[in-house]
Amino acid sequence: MHIAILTFDGFNELDSLVALGILTKIKQPGWRVTLASPSPSVTSMNGVTVQAQSTLAQANSADAVIIGSGVKTREIVNDAALMSQIQLDPSRQLIGAQCSGTLLLAKLGLLGKIPACTDLTTKPWVQDAGVEVLNQAFYAQGNVATAGGCLASQYLAAWIIARTVGEAAAKEAIHYVAPVGEKDQYIARAWQNIAPYLQQAGQPSLVEPSIIK
Repeated sequence: MHIAILTFDGFNELDSLVALGILTKIKQPGWRVTLASPSPSVTSMNGVTVQAQSTLAQANSADAVIIGSGVKTREIVNDAALMSQIQLDPSRQLIGAQCSGTLLLAKLGLLGKIPACTDLTTKPWVQDAGVEVLNQAFYAQGNVATAGGCLASQYLAAWIIARTVGEAAAKEAIHYVAPVGEKDQYIARAWQNIAPYLQQAGQPSLVEPSIIK
């Protein structure tokens, strides 16, 4: 199971790295989570440089993909050469987008009539792309999900874990990262956001239950 988090120059650390941290709590053979970038390294909006762990081509064949956000997303969607390298397919992949990553998802033509979530700054750009923007943190339809607000990245991560491993593993992953004394509340909030769309998907887990260590 390979989950790729698309991460470009100018990326938002919270969007890419919170999801990475939660998803890597699943410990089982074949489970792999990577930052996928168009270059060997990328630098965040706050000057943090990270090394890419996979390429965009490898992300195209991943089982699940999260499109992270950043301050250069509008430049990215106007770069035809770069956009042509991103070839995702919701018929065979779980695809999530975070904040301005929703704009990239829209420009790839993967939203269609599906309403979406994004951050308040990106909202008018997504609307200009012909997509209805919802006033909520998370929404999913079929194999496509979007989240709005940096800390809503936990919902994308939990959705992917629940869809592929199962409810118990997703709750365990959120429990691991949630603040002490607030763990039950965090799990309840996450489940309130994603549970309706898990029931909608109605698909069995793709792999065996995990053990978080």
